[in-house]
Amino acid sequence: MAWSIRDSAELYGVPNWGQRLFSINKAGRLCVEPAGPGRGTVDLYELAQTLGEADIARPLLVRMPQVAARRMKLLVDSFGRAFESRGYTGRYRGVYPVKVNQSRGIVEELMASGAEHGFGLEAGSRAELLVAAAMLENPDALLICNGYKDRAFMESALMARQLGRDTVVVIEKSSEIDLLLDAADRLGVSPAIGVRARLSSPGKGRWSSSAGDRAKFGLNAQAIVALVAKLKARGRLDCLRLLHFHIGSQVSSIRTVTHALREAGHLYCELVRMGAPMGLLDIGGGLAVDYDGSRTDFESSRNYSVREYADNVTAEIIDSCDAAGIPHPDLVTESGRATVAHCSVLLVDVLAAESMATAGPVAQPQDEGHPLLKELYEAAQSLNDRNFQEVWHDANDIRERARREFEAGRLDLETLAAVQDGYWRLCGRLRTVTARQRYVPDDLEGLDGSLADTYYANFSIFQSLPDSWALDQIFPVLPVHRLEEEPTRRVVIADMTCDSDGKLSRFVDLRSVKKMLELHALRPDEPYVLAIPLVGAYQEILGGLHNLFGKVHAVHASVDEDGQTCIDAVIPGATVDAVVRTVDYEPEELLERLAAAAQRRHAAGELGLEEARRAVDGFRAGLASYTYLGSGTLWHGECIADADDSPARIAEIDPCSDLPSSLPSPA
Repeated sequence: MAWSIRDSAELYGVPNWGQRLFSINKAGRLCVEPAGPGRGTVDLYELAQTLGEADIARPLLVRMPQVAARRMKLLVDSFGRAFESRGYTGRYRGVYPVKVNQSRGIVEELMASGAEHGFGLEAGSRAELLVAAAMLENPDALLICNGYKDRAFMESALMARQLGRDTVVVIEKSSEIDLLLDAADRLGVSPAIGVRARLSSPGKGRWSSSAGDRAKFGLNAQAIVALVAKLKARGRLDCLRLLHFHIGSQVSSIRTVTHALREAGHLYCELVRMGAPMGLLDIGGGLAVDYDGSRTDFESSRNYSVREYADNVTAEIIDSCDAAGIPHPDLVTESGRATVAHCSVLLVDVLAAESMATAGPVAQPQDEGHPLLKELYEAAQSLNDRNFQEVWHDANDIRERARREFEAGRLDLETLAAVQDGYWRLCGRLRTVTARQRYVPDDLEGLDGSLADTYYANFSIFQSLPDSWALDQIFPVLPVHRLEEEPTRRVVIADMTCDSDGKLSRFVDLRSVKKMLELHALRPDEPYVLAIPLVGAYQEILGGLHNLFGKVHAVHASVDEDGQTCIDAVIPGATVDAVVRTVDYEPEELLERLAAAAQRRHAAGELGLEEARRAVDGFRAGLASYTYLGSGTLWHGECIADADDSPARIAEIDPCSDLPSSLPSPA
């Protein structure tokens, strides 16, 4: 039966993790509907090709702020339905944690789209507070200040309150309350105070340590009682408005959420009983993203929907408050990951492939050939559907004996190479035989993995997918084109860093984690572009400069009222001169050193003048180039396109205009 786009959608799990945002069109290309069904699609392959023609090279991050707005609206609607169906009398007042993705386009879109819903911001540092206070102009929206704070942080938060921002300072440790109250007295500002509770309910998943007795943040019961007493003593108990807790990012099980809510609900009611006016219950983040589409409590998934989450949260708070006879508080969430993860897609090129298995039969050795080669040939000749396990054992034994013989100096390199070639050819035949079997013994399970192709992709996992490297987070990976074709290769993906950890070998699968990904065979002189969706949360800001591969180019894409794709902005990625400055090198000095070396070589008669100039000019051009492969001296600058501009206007600038233009004399 012919392969279809439906087969590709099922293979890569698009309907499962795609959340009705991602789809495959009739041309076999991956598309996104950022504004919603029927309102226009972004063809990611077409977008990549258009930008490539403008010298905006891959790797490339495509941000779609409209997607973040849709996810925010899903939260608002889900809590709205839960409140209405259960008779909840408080308001829903969501906030977006700036730390999850600080991109200005994302924050602006969320503030514009969330204005009617009173959607606010959360800041965890003075820098984030500066951003949040400036961007949040809606007086009906909250500005929540989390994280450890010093006197300057407290004063900045209070000054934001003076400017009309509804700023709530959350006390994370007991010593902060004196800092806040003293600053409030100095500035003459009545603060809005929150307290973060260190719940005893355990968390779940990679970030389970965010909750429990040993959590980094928050006050335990004794410290909260002491805080209330101090506020009473200083006449500021009327300022205590909010209870906050957080049970970890990417909480995969709904039971973990409900257990924590029961404890937090009773704690909120107790604070009201002790005389605090309260009114706000902030349940923090934790709303997970179903990265693999399995809807399980696996660490890269979740076993609940957004609507189920909202309904469970609402029910638990109602139960606690109604039992205590206390009005329902306004409910605050800090669901950053679930809001922005889907809004960014990384596009990368596969540059080359390496295959371990060699096609064809094991070569028959000459009569005088080495005994190991003869044994390998005989094993290959005997292979059938009954003895494949025995042949597998024999092949590995022959290979190991050849290795030991070579180490002892009793085997030459040519013979070792012939044994290795025969071994991999035999493995290829073994894979064909085992594919026909209903049952394959456990000791052959590693066969497919050892034969997987390696596809080398032009990006850095450490820069663009740090959670994959550091936390084994699984992200969807699939081609953006050729999805109408059946993929025939099984691969692992290696990045361009010189680090063995720079690879992807765990992939989305509904039943388990796949160790190989099905991709298409590469075609000569034809790009093969992969998409890595759901990278909008944390990946950009956490990225590292391993091998000095820097930030990738980013574009902001949207669809207009006519459903046409618009490129709203292009943000240039890091150039070589920029990344070397981050590690305290001055590009001008480096170039002068290289020029001096070239001059000395020329003066010694070891290098012609033209060659010396060419070398220095090459390094000069390289300083201005994108840090990734195959990108020479590329476009560098900024592009802001009007809504009706096509193609986008690109402003060329020369970042190296201040570098030496001629060959200097050596020092």
